[in-house]
Amino acid sequence: MNKTKVDDINTAWFDFVDADNFEFKMTAGIDENIVREISKQKNEPQWVLDLRLKALQIYEKLPMPTWGPDLSELNMNEISTYVRPRAKKQTSWDDVPENIKQTFDKLGIPKAEREYLAGVGAQYDSEVVYHSIKDELIKKGVIYTDFDSAIREYPDLVKKYFSKCTPLSEHKFIALHYAVFSGGSFVYVPKGVKLDQPLQSYFRLNSPESGQFEHTLIIVEEGASLHFIEGCSAPKYSKINLHAGCVELFVMDGATLRYSTIENWAKNMMNLNTKKAIVGKDANMIWVSGSFGSHISMLYPMSILSGENARTEYTGISFAGATQNLDTGFKVVHAAPHTKSIVSAKSISKNGGISTYRGLVRIMPNAAHSSCSVSCDGLMLDDISRSDTIPVNDVGTADVQFSHEAKVGKISEKAIFYLMSRGLTREDAVALIVRGFANPISKELPMEYAVEMNRLINLELVGGIG
Repeated sequence: MNKTKVDDINTAWFDFVDADNFEFKMTAGIDENIVREISKQKNEPQWVLDLRLKALQIYEKLPMPTWGPDLSELNMNEISTYVRPRAKKQTSWDDVPENIKQTFDKLGIPKAEREYLAGVGAQYDSEVVYHSIKDELIKKGVIYTDFDSAIREYPDLVKKYFSKCTPLSEHKFIALHYAVFSGGSFVYVPKGVKLDQPLQSYFRLNSPESGQFEHTLIIVEEGASLHFIEGCSAPKYSKINLHAGCVELFVMDGATLRYSTIENWAKNMMNLNTKKAIVGKDANMIWVSGSFGSHISMLYPMSILSGENARTEYTGISFAGATQNLDTGFKVVHAAPHTKSIVSAKSISKNGGISTYRGLVRIMPNAAHSSCSVSCDGLMLDDISRSDTIPVNDVGTADVQFSHEAKVGKISEKAIFYLMSRGLTREDAVALIVRGFANPISKELPMEYAVEMNRLINLELVGGIG
């Protein structure tokens, strides 16, 4: 009998390595001298340094999380928290150093900018090396720049929102983030302005035994709308790298924000990212997430529905292959009446990969007439992989509609037999089933905007399973 096989996501395209030609690389480890040196290298105002030092104190006091995947492989004494590439921020791709430009050319970013995007930011290691926005958006008052520039150019606006959505003490790795953050994106969309084309930021970590700690802060004012795309990748090294970014989103009354993420970190990466949104009255927050890389991921985007009639949707898919433990999910807090959330999560695991959906739904006592629907599906492609669903549901009022559905299973031999009876080969039958399983999620991903996203979503199906 011919055995057939479903391959892992093909990440070879993203595993190319550039020479580690940095201008400055921080000594590995984390302490007060390192934090002060990062701030000095970036010539920051005193208030930023004060925040960094406060975060460091919190980081040193908080324990490592023990409720998720095993993080014992992470040794901060082996991680450099700041790497400045040999490049300055440019507004023309022609002015970006050739080796770095070639990296983003391979990833399809300049092409995507020309064809689909209203603005692009590209970060390489710890610094943004390219940033642009269309002139017509600037005329409408839209601000899209790197986060370090925003601190210098819009200090009052940054101070008003920075760390207000995600506080320094939320967990150990957010405290670490605030202590050593560098790069990231800042977006401000004025009242009533609706962007017809997305903005995209791409984060590439190249240097080995280092971390990336970008901060993204987005404010969408009343009645405005934005689609923001985030892409991430890194080459594979033999030792652990760390990603501990932070995303803070403010969606004001009547506004809409769609936040799409494609994460394809290499399989030596620990991805300990934090993302949160505060959603106002009649506002809409849409999350679309694809997690395909990293050795370990702990990623749980969160919406706080703070205004009446606020809505949020989460659509996510993960693919865990050999050596991968992807612990992902979604958190939502209904903190006002007539709020609504819809959660749809799918996972695929094979070759011993571990996929976990870890979710939180909290409906506050004052959130009467709210509704929440959660659906989790896990597909295991062999007998050695694992898929778990770990929900926490805290419902504080009886006047709500709430449903939670979770299914975990293997490919049905009956389904394969049925498709084969219709003329398909076993290989094509399995391919059709896997694609059909992923399709409700993958069709929501912004594949049309960037070439690398197409490559990630296109599962390489070499045969089937047997």
